[in-house]
Amino acid sequence: MRDRPRDARFSRGEEGSILPLTIFYGFLSLVLILLVVAATSLYLERKRLFTLADGAALAGAEAFALDDVALGSGGPRPRLRSPAVAAAVRGYLAAAPGGIDSLAVERAVTTDGRSATVELSGYWRPPVLTVFVPTGLRIEVTAVARSVFF
Repeated sequence: MRDRPRDARFSRGEEGSILPLTIFYGFLSLVLILLVVAATSLYLERKRLFTLADGAALAGAEAFALDDVALGSGGPRPRLRSPAVAAAVRGYLAAAPGGIDSLAVERAVTTDGRSATVELSGYWRPPVLTVFVPTGLRIEVTAVARSVFF
Protein backbone atom coordinates (compact mmCIF):
# COMPACT_ATOMS: atom_id res chain seq x y z
CA MET A 1 0.00 0.00 0.00
CA ARG A 2 1.12 3.39 -0.70
CA ASP A 3 1.05 6.06 2.01
CA ARG A 4 -1.01 9.04 1.11
CA PRO A 5 0.82 12.32 1.54
CA ARG A 6 -0.60 14.62 4.19
CA ASP A 7 -2.37 17.66 2.94
CA ALA A 8 -0.26 20.56 4.15
CA ARG A 9 -3.07 23.11 4.20
CA PHE A 10 -5.02 21.13 6.86
CA SER A 11 -2.15 20.13 9.10
CA ARG A 12 -0.49 23.52 9.43
CA GLY A 13 -1.49 25.49 12.52
CA GLU A 14 -3.94 22.89 13.76
CA GLU A 15 -1.85 21.63 16.65
CA GLY A 16 -3.08 22.79 20.08
CA SER A 17 -6.27 24.43 18.83
CA ILE A 18 -8.45 21.97 20.73
CA LEU A 19 -6.99 22.95 24.12
CA PRO A 20 -8.77 26.36 24.40
CA LEU A 21 -12.09 24.69 23.47
CA THR A 22 -11.56 22.00 26.10
CA ILE A 23 -10.77 24.58 28.75
CA PHE A 24 -13.81 26.69 27.81
CA TYR A 25 -16.24 23.75 27.85
CA GLY A 26 -14.76 22.47 31.11
CA PHE A 27 -15.28 25.89 32.70
CA LEU A 28 -18.82 26.12 31.28
CA SER A 29 -19.65 22.67 32.65
CA LEU A 30 -18.33 23.60 36.08
CA VAL A 31 -20.41 26.81 36.12
CA LEU A 32 -23.56 24.89 35.12
CA ILE A 33 -22.98 22.25 37.79
CA LEU A 34 -22.53 24.91 40.48
CA LEU A 35 -25.71 26.72 39.37
CA VAL A 36 -27.74 23.50 39.41
CA VAL A 37 -26.42 22.63 42.88
CA ALA A 38 -27.37 26.12 44.16
CA ALA A 39 -30.84 25.99 42.59
CA THR A 40 -31.49 22.53 44.00
CA SER A 41 -30.35 23.64 47.44
CA LEU A 42 -32.68 26.66 47.31
CA TYR A 43 -35.62 24.48 46.25
CA LEU A 44 -35.01 21.95 49.04
CA GLU A 45 -34.61 24.68 51.67
CA ARG A 46 -37.91 26.24 50.58
CA LYS A 47 -39.61 22.85 50.80
CA ARG A 48 -38.21 22.34 54.32
CA LEU A 49 -39.45 25.77 55.38
CA PHE A 50 -42.88 25.12 53.86
CA THR A 51 -43.13 21.76 55.64
CA LEU A 52 -42.32 23.49 58.92
CA ALA A 53 -44.92 26.21 58.22
CA ASP A 54 -47.52 23.59 57.31
CA GLY A 55 -46.99 21.77 60.61
CA ALA A 56 -47.09 25.05 62.53
CA ALA A 57 -50.35 26.03 60.82
CA LEU A 58 -51.85 22.68 61.72
CA ALA A 59 -50.78 23.16 65.36
CA GLY A 60 -52.30 26.64 65.28
CA ALA A 61 -55.57 25.34 63.81
CA GLU A 62 -55.84 22.89 66.70
CA ALA A 63 -55.27 25.62 69.32
CA PHE A 64 -58.76 25.95 70.70
CA ALA A 65 -60.35 25.00 73.98
CA LEU A 66 -63.47 22.87 74.13
CA ASP A 67 -65.30 25.92 75.46
CA ASP A 68 -64.56 27.65 72.13
CA VAL A 69 -66.51 25.09 70.08
CA ALA A 70 -69.83 26.51 68.92
CA LEU A 71 -72.73 24.58 67.50
CA GLY A 72 -73.85 25.90 64.15
CA SER A 73 -76.16 24.75 61.39
CA GLY A 74 -73.38 22.67 59.86
CA GLY A 75 -72.41 21.06 63.14
CA PRO A 76 -69.77 21.94 65.74
CA ARG A 77 -67.19 24.53 64.71
CA PRO A 78 -64.14 25.60 66.66
CA ARG A 79 -63.57 29.30 67.14
CA LEU A 80 -59.88 30.26 67.02
CA ARG A 81 -58.25 33.27 68.61
CA SER A 82 -55.04 34.85 67.30
CA PRO A 83 -53.14 34.80 70.63
CA ALA A 84 -53.83 31.07 71.02
CA VAL A 85 -52.74 30.42 67.43
CA ALA A 86 -49.50 32.38 67.94
CA ALA A 87 -48.73 30.55 71.19
CA ALA A 88 -49.34 27.15 69.57
CA VAL A 89 -47.10 28.06 66.62
CA ARG A 90 -44.29 29.18 68.94
CA GLY A 91 -44.63 25.94 70.93
CA TYR A 92 -44.55 23.84 67.77
CA LEU A 93 -41.48 25.60 66.41
CA ALA A 94 -39.68 25.22 69.75
CA ALA A 95 -40.24 21.45 69.68
CA ALA A 96 -39.76 20.88 65.93
CA PRO A 97 -36.34 20.10 64.50
CA GLY A 98 -35.24 23.25 62.74
CA GLY A 99 -31.91 23.72 61.09
CA ILE A 100 -33.13 26.71 59.10
CA ASP A 101 -31.00 29.86 59.33
CA SER A 102 -32.67 32.92 60.89
CA LEU A 103 -36.06 31.26 61.24
CA ALA A 104 -38.69 33.88 62.09
CA VAL A 105 -42.46 33.84 62.51
CA GLU A 106 -43.67 36.73 60.38
CA ARG A 107 -47.34 36.17 61.16
CA ALA A 108 -49.40 33.63 63.09
CA VAL A 109 -53.05 34.68 63.19
CA THR A 110 -56.58 33.65 62.45
CA THR A 111 -58.37 35.93 60.02
CA ASP A 112 -61.80 34.30 60.08
CA GLY A 113 -61.82 32.49 63.43
CA ARG A 114 -61.82 29.10 61.69
CA SER A 115 -58.42 28.82 60.01
CA ALA A 116 -54.87 29.52 61.13
CA THR A 117 -52.50 31.43 58.84
CA VAL A 118 -48.76 31.09 59.46
CA GLU A 119 -46.02 32.97 57.61
CA LEU A 120 -42.45 31.88 58.23
CA SER A 121 -39.22 33.22 56.85
CA GLY A 122 -35.69 31.89 56.81
CA TYR A 123 -32.35 32.66 55.23
CA TRP A 124 -30.82 30.43 52.54
CA ARG A 125 -27.11 30.30 51.84
CA PRO A 126 -25.68 28.47 48.82
CA PRO A 127 -23.79 25.27 49.63
CA VAL A 128 -20.84 26.26 47.44
CA LEU A 129 -19.79 29.90 47.46
CA THR A 130 -19.54 31.14 43.91
CA VAL A 131 -19.61 34.45 42.11
CA PHE A 132 -22.57 33.29 40.03
CA VAL A 133 -25.20 33.20 42.80
CA PRO A 134 -25.90 35.64 45.60
CA THR A 135 -24.46 35.00 49.05
CA GLY A 136 -27.94 34.26 50.35
CA LEU A 137 -31.65 34.93 50.00
CA ARG A 138 -34.53 35.42 52.40
CA ILE A 139 -37.24 32.82 51.84
CA GLU A 140 -40.84 33.39 52.92
CA VAL A 141 -43.68 30.86 52.91
CA THR A 142 -47.32 30.94 53.97
CA ALA A 143 -49.45 28.01 55.13
CA VAL A 144 -53.13 27.93 56.06
CA ALA A 145 -54.85 25.14 58.02
CA ARG A 146 -58.41 24.69 59.25
CA SER A 147 -59.88 22.45 61.92
CA VAL A 148 -63.04 20.61 60.98
CA PHE A 149 -65.27 18.21 62.86
CA PHE A 150 -66.94 15.36 60.98
